[in-house]
Amino acid sequence: MEDKWRYVLLTTIAPISWGTTYFVTQQFLPADNPLWGAAIRALPAGLLLLALRRRRPRGWWWLKSFVLGTLNMGAFLALVYVAAQLLPTSVAATIMATAPLVMMLLAWPLIGERPRWLSLLGAALGIVGVAAMLFSGTGSVNVMGVLASLAAMVMSSIGYVLTKRWGRGVDVISMASWQLIAGGLSLIPLAVIVEGAPPTLDTTQLLAFAYVSIIATALAYVAWFTGLKHLDAGTVGLIGLLNPITGVLLGLAAAGESFTPQQLVGVLLTLAGILLGQRAGRAPGPEITPVASPTVPPKLQTDGG
Repeated sequence: MEDKWRYVLLTTIAPISWGTTYFVTQQFLPADNPLWGAAIRALPAGLLLLALRRRRPRGWWWLKSFVLGTLNMGAFLALVYVAAQLLPTSVAATIMATAPLVMMLLAWPLIGERPRWLSLLGAALGIVGVAAMLFSGTGSVNVMGVLASLAAMVMSSIGYVLTKRWGRGVDVISMASWQLIAGGLSLIPLAVIVEGAPPTLDTTQLLAFAYVSIIATALAYVAWFTGLKHLDAGTVGLIGLLNPITGVLLGLAAAGESFTPQQLVGVLLTLAGILLGQRAGRAPGPEITPVASPTVPPKLQTDGG
């Protein structure tokens, strides 16, 4: 049980750092180059991790890295950008908040992790909490935006569960580096077609990208994949709900505003859902060989990462 909470705490690094990217992106990164920004975020992070571990894919892992890199990073970030352009943040974030439930349902047939009722209840509370935090009752709902957000959520959920299934025997630093490099490379042709040449960055933007790439991507994905390796998929998915909580808290702090009662209720419901899911414990499943904890130095428009 002590080991479980150690991995839970390590995994929280990912959604908390992802939550800070909303503020960093809005304040410091170029707004008109989200695809280039996503590539600049992912590719250097992957190369940094590759330099730390110096291990290349072998055999089927070349194909697996491309598939997972596309699902978890490349296509995911592109679809999230489309959703961010077409939907109010509240709608997009609430759709993404259904990911824990989808991960639990996918983990059952794909890796044999049967969801427990406490985890399902925690996911339901989390969805309600995120909706309460973010919904203001304004903003139209664009069908294409909803479809893009749903596709991003489903693709990343499949990618995370497949990462858990295929990742046995592969250290998390290598697994993260391969996926980030594949995802970054897959974004570059799309960025060239849609946005043209890469943007020119000033010193502030370079520093912001360094934070987003090293902390909110390299370190975050190592922490996230470590959680997937040692915890059940539903537990990790619920921890991901710390992402919108961090974004809301940081946004309020930066604006100097106070909580509304609705936002406070939303945060409490989301936290209750996360904690309830941790009480469910680890679902029975195949044993996974432990891996050493990573030692990595400490939005574009993205929801989840």
